[in-house]
Amino acid sequence: MLSDGSDFRAINPIGLVPTLRTDEGVVLTENAAILQYVADRFPQSDLGAAQGIDRTRLHQWLCFIGTELHKGLFLPLLDRKAPQETKAYALEKNLSRLDYLDNYLKGREFLLDHFSVADAYLATVINWTMATPPIELAKWPNVKAYYERLRQRPSVARAIAEEFELYKAELARKKAAA
Repeated sequence: MLSDGSDFRAINPIGLVPTLRTDEGVVLTENAAILQYVADRFPQSDLGAAQGIDRTRLHQWLCFIGTELHKGLFLPLLDRKAPQETKAYALEKNLSRLDYLDNYLKGREFLLDHFSVADAYLATVINWTMATPPIELAKWPNVKAYYERLRQRPSVARAIAEEFELYKAELARKKAAA
């Protein structure tokens, strides 16, 4: 249900976010597609990558973040209804993804050679460690340093603060409904 009372499924029949309706009325779903669209829509922002291997690397990182971290690791951990066995399995199976990321980030400032939509997405996903206590970033010093650097960017700091306010409001809503 949307704030105006309309059914979100009229926009996205599967009822999932993210969903973006473009100025032309096209509905886009899935993080990788939406983030690349945003980067392409504002080329002066330099949030995307040029055609060729740079664009392919951007797509590679967006898919890695979306499948290996967002869905593979964090979704089971953030699911309040998931059994502890499921959460333990997700940790056992997927922490190697953070090992891979930590090794990749060694000596790097960003995922590509500049800040991109992939870095913005990864900062969001890493931020979820605040709600997933079994993941302590100290075990991955390069990931931790990367995240701390990104949090210093005004746009990232603002997005994280806004997400935190939404998170607190959702917790309050759930508590009031219980």
